[in-house]
Amino acid sequence: MTTLPYRSERLREAHDTLHFHCGTEGLDEWLTASAMGADRSDTARTFVWSNRSLVVAYFALCPHVLRRSTLPGRWNRTGPHEIPAILLAKLALDGALHGRGLGQQLLVDALARASRATDEVGGRVVVVDAIDAPAHSFYAHFGFTSLPEGSTRLVMRTSDVRASLAATPVLGEDE
Repeated sequence: MTTLPYRSERLREAHDTLHFHCGTEGLDEWLTASAMGADRSDTARTFVWSNRSLVVAYFALCPHVLRRSTLPGRWNRTGPHEIPAILLAKLALDGALHGRGLGQQLLVDALARASRATDEVGGRVVVVDAIDAPAHSFYAHFGFTSLPEGSTRLVMRTSDVRASLAATPVLGEDE
């Protein structure tokens, strides 16, 4: 694996988020205006890729629950009515890094953290709500399953996440 010049770490006040521009205004604004608040209120944890203090990518994870009845048929046959999950709430890469294959590595980083969280507290599914059609295609390309037609929601079993990660190197972390 090629070592990237970025550190993967939890967002801190010292990080420079103001210069982050991924091309989607809502994702840029959430990072600068809401990410630290979500952290303080324990509703989400945001992790960034940074070069010194400059943020070049980020993702946010939070606990979630799915109703078993919302899952595809083969997934909703057994188990509790409410399925513990991890929500990949945000995932964004600075526009200057687009087209380099780093989106996949960012997703791998996010899934590795989600997998470790479920190792500690449980959770059967990783959930993502695609922001648009290209994002939906991105997640589907990497093994997420779409929920019923018309939904922007996709899911992946944590057992499938672990299997994928076993064959994929993860960016080094600094926590």
